[in-house]
Formats: sequence, structure tokens, C-alpha cells
Amino acid sequence: MGEMKILGRHLVAELHGCPPERLLDLDFARRVLREAVELSGATYLGEFHTVFEPGGGVSVIIAVAESHLSIHTWPEYGYVALDIFTCGDNTDPWKAYEHVVSMYKPEKVNVTEMRRGLIEVVKEVE
Repeated sequence: MGEMKILGRHLVAELHGCPPERLLDLDFARRVLREAVELSGATYLGEFHTVFEPGGGVSVIIAVAESHLSIHTWPEYGYVALDIFTCGDNTDPWKAYEHVVSMYKPEKVNVTEMRRGLIEVVKEVE
């Protein structure tokens, strides 16, 4: 039997009780997510973002060479949906997660880590 390898780690987090004013601020969300990309060791490729009017939340999705990070906010509920998926051995999604949580200051967080692409690596006998 070969060695087991995980291709990626996917964090899905729900941040409850965040200050609503932060959840309305697109520039804040973009900055926080870009900093999270850098802290995780991922490679920034580009982003999409939008503001939902009037007085709605924001969405920011950043594509990285290793996969993606996204934030979707609901200021009327003080809620942030955070998604961080990184592949490879040179990234740490938990560093990105910790940064986002520290910046949004939720009262409560639920986070789940999914290990993606669990595969068996068979080494050839020489």
C-alpha cells in the first residue's frame, strides 16, 4: 500500500456577530482578503468583487494559483461566510483564516476543515 496524500485543505467558516459597519465596507473586505492571501503563502492571480445595494453586503472572491478565497457578508445579520481553499504544501489556509477572524471580530465562529483530494501515492520499487 502506498502513502496517502492530501491535495488541498478547504476551510469553510461562518462568522456571527460581526460589527455591521465592517460588513458594508468593500475596501475593507478586499484589503483583509488580500492580506490573508499573502499570509497564507498563496499566489494572487486576480479577483472579483461586488456591493449589494442598497445597504447590502459585499462579496470578494480572489483566485490564487493554489485555488481561492472568498468573503460574502450580510450586515443585517452581522454574518460573514468565509471560504479558503488552498492546495499544495507551501500554503497554510489557517493563517489566512486567523487573519480574517481577527479583522472582522465575530462574537462566534464555526469552522470546518475538509481535506480535499485524499489520494494514494504508490512508490515504484527500483
